[in-house]
Amino acid sequence: MPRAPAVTGHEYRSLADVRHAIRQFLAFSEAAARKAGVEPQQHQLLLAIRGLPEGARADVTTLAERLQVRHHSAVELIGRAEAAGFVARAADPADARRVIVRLTRRGGSVLERLSRRHRAKIASLSRRLDAALRTLVRPEARRLDG
Repeated sequence: MPRAPAVTGHEYRSLADVRHAIRQFLAFSEAAARKAGVEPQQHQLLLAIRGLPEGARADVTTLAERLQVRHHSAVELIGRAEAAGFVARAADPADARRVIVRLTRRGGSVLERLSRRHRAKIASLSRRLDAALRTLVRPEARRLDG
C-alpha cells in the first residue's frame, strides 16, 4: 500500500479552518437550542427522527446509532424529550416488541424553527468550509503548499 503524501502547510491551515468552523457551528447550535428551550441533545434527537432516510423507522436502536450513543442513553434521552412534550412513543404495529418514536406537534414546531436558524448559519459558513474541504479532497490542491 503506497504511503500517503506528507501533509502540506496549506492542508494544515485547511484542517484547522474546518475544525474551527465546525466548533463555531456546534457552539451556535447548542446556544440556539437552549434559547428555544430545548436541550442540545434533544434537538439532535428531533433532527435524527425527522431526518431519517426514506423508509427507516425511528426505533431506539436506529436513533442510538444515528446519535452515536449507547442504547440506554438513547432511551433516557427519549424519555426526557417525551416528558418535555417533544416526542411520543408507541409500539411498532409490525412488531409490538419494538418502540417507534415520533415527533409531536410541539417537537415538530421547535425543530422547524431551529432548522431554519441552522440552515442560515450553515449558509454563512459554507464558503469558508467549501474552500477548506476542496483543498483537502482535491489532489491538485495539495501541491499548493504555502
